[in-house]
Amino acid sequence: MSTLPRTMQAVVCHGPEDYRLEEVPTPQAGPEEVVVKIASSGVCASDLKCYLGAPLFWGDEHRTAYVETPVIPGHEFVGEVVELGEGAAKRYGLEIGDMAIAEQILPCWQCRYCLNGHYWMCQQARVFGFKHVAQGSMAEYMKFPVGSLVHKVPKAIPAAKAALIEPLSCSIHAVQRGDIEFGDVVVIAGTGTLGLGMIAAARLKNPGMLIAIDLVDYRLNIAKQLGADLVINVQHEDPIQRVLDLTDGYGCDVFIEATGHPKAVEQGLHIIRRLGTFVEFSVMREPVTVDWTIIGDTKELNIHGAHLGPYVYPIAIDYIHRGIIDVAPMVSHQFPLAEFQSAIDTVRAAKESIKVLITP
Repeated sequence: MSTLPRTMQAVVCHGPEDYRLEEVPTPQAGPEEVVVKIASSGVCASDLKCYLGAPLFWGDEHRTAYVETPVIPGHEFVGEVVELGEGAAKRYGLEIGDMAIAEQILPCWQCRYCLNGHYWMCQQARVFGFKHVAQGSMAEYMKFPVGSLVHKVPKAIPAAKAALIEPLSCSIHAVQRGDIEFGDVVVIAGTGTLGLGMIAAARLKNPGMLIAIDLVDYRLNIAKQLGADLVINVQHEDPIQRVLDLTDGYGCDVFIEATGHPKAVEQGLHIIRRLGTFVEFSVMREPVTVDWTIIGDTKELNIHGAHLGPYVYPIAIDYIHRGIIDVAPMVSHQFPLAEFQSAIDTVRAAKESIKVLITP
């Protein structure tokens, strides 16, 4: 018999720009399931795109669907374990009172990708906060269903930092996809939460020069704190010409796109050198059109996508715990659950906000 309250407060998505704070049943842990009391939940850029009605249905090749409604949003989170179903304690090494996180995807464990170890590309693509079977974290409590990838989080990590484990995992994976070598000139476009995490992770690769590009000076200043050697505000100077001038006209070795803006993709193709590596991370709200001749016949580029943070959560947890990567500068705002709309509006306004958190 569950000792948790019968109902809880949760944000429920009913459709584009129709999110409501409602009283809903509190989840209960079945066999090998975990229920946590949410300590902190982040508002992602993809959450905003979903709120605005963009087609973000992972796994839909034509991007025509929206999201399963009604659903509790939120896939960046950390919580205190309050209920363990039969077998869950042994399976995950958890006890009541531990802090825990689940990876943002709930794999099916039956498709070709899952069976080959590529679980982050699961054909079912059930990301928390977008599917009925994977209700999200903008609530007082959340359940990690059977099949979740659960990780214990050291209690020494404050909740506001632990909530950034998910975005930092994505950032580290994107940097891994860049195959950065010693001496490389690396350009990272976009200094939101993900881009800043990429700056910090790329710094650990010891590139020859690490360059951050953005439109906002205060974000670029944080990029400097996290290891950028040079920052370029595209409102004040031409990033293409600046990078070409710095590299004897060749261009950068690695370009990572984390802006979510189509213009950055085109800029990146002109900034990067021949035989360079281009990493595309962003979730674009609309299709992006570029000159594919640059990619093939002109430069023979290595084009790498980056999706989620597979096999990286333990690294992200360790780096935050030991202070190897400081995520504190990325947290700009925190709101209580009842003020979820203010949190979403703050992300939407994009004025001096980086990572906005909701704390039930």
